[in-house]
Amino acid sequence: MRILFTTVALPGHFFPLVPLAWACRAAGHEVLVLSAADFVPTVLGSGLPAASSGPAERFADLVADDRPSAGLAEQRAAHGRVFGRMAARSLPGTSVVMRTWQPDVVVSERAEFAGPLAAWHLGIPQVELHWGVAALPEYRTAAAKELSVQLAARGLDALPRPAAVLNPWPPSLRLPHAAGHTGIRPLAYNGEARVPDWVLRRRRRPRVCLTLGTVVPRTGRSQVAGSVPDIVAALADLGVEIVIAVDDRIAAGWPPLPPEVRHVGRMPLSPVFAACDAAIHHGGQGTALTAIEAALPQLVLPVFDDQFDNGAAITAAGAGIRLLPTEIAPSAIAAHCEELLARPGYRRAAEVLAAELAGEPTPIEVAENLVGLVAGGIAEAA
Repeated sequence: MRILFTTVALPGHFFPLVPLAWACRAAGHEVLVLSAADFVPTVLGSGLPAASSGPAERFADLVADDRPSAGLAEQRAAHGRVFGRMAARSLPGTSVVMRTWQPDVVVSERAEFAGPLAAWHLGIPQVELHWGVAALPEYRTAAAKELSVQLAARGLDALPRPAAVLNPWPPSLRLPHAAGHTGIRPLAYNGEARVPDWVLRRRRRPRVCLTLGTVVPRTGRSQVAGSVPDIVAALADLGVEIVIAVDDRIAAGWPPLPPEVRHVGRMPLSPVFAACDAAIHHGGQGTALTAIEAALPQLVLPVFDDQFDNGAAITAAGAGIRLLPTEIAPSAIAAHCEELLARPGYRRAAEVLAAELAGEPTPIEVAENLVGLVAGGIAEAA
């Protein structure tokens, strides 16, 4: 069977697809990953074959603003429009690849809309990987408006629905809209990153990891990203060892950090989290699930879109704390981090979620059942 994976050119969107793509190859299927030309090297770095769907994508309008003036719903709609415009640009190239390579199934992450539309038009079953807890209807509605001409040309008035949806979140954290989703165990893919030596040694005091993903530090007006030195200074008063997992180029622009900061730079989160006692992060899908997999208490500082819902779900499960933008201050972050470390209930709740994830179908099991998942036929328009 030939399986085509489609993704926008963002690591946080592509990385969750990698374990399933590997599993499909291990099961004997032919696999191809389709994304923008400038992202092809990132895909190749994962060991997967890649092809270009078109020119480089533009993310100038994908703003990481944790206090959007128009509100969270409009921010999500604005991002949906960005992904819709990306799909409009990549749809011709995506369609050409599908016609020539002739996949049997298309697997797309939920913000990539050219793949599902081309697959529907060609009668190819499509599966969606659903990152994040939120339903995000604003994405689909806004993207459909950007793709109105392309939809009308294919006799559609809305984006087609997938034949199946894969959901990597623990079932107990899923919202009602995800009732029919198929579970898949999230196995962290960290990209090309060497495991630091200190990860393999016993720690002598509590260790806290601060990370903000790949988008938040680079775009927009996030008060969290702009306050990292002040946050670190407040955390240093707790007597903990601080690890900052962030791109080295971003860290290079910061002032000198206190001696309590032992490690700074790009690091693979899966082994790093396993060697920590708490995580402070933005609430992104990959970071949150990697922390759950490591049974790590989390302090979530959401900036945009699904991050607010992800943090709320973790908080409701008792495995962490979410601070809204109006509540964020370095002193508050330090105080809540101290609470996570002092109260064992957070760790116990995180261990429950980790065990729940471990019981979900592995990517290999999902790959073996992929034919059955799409047996219901081609997705119909919403």
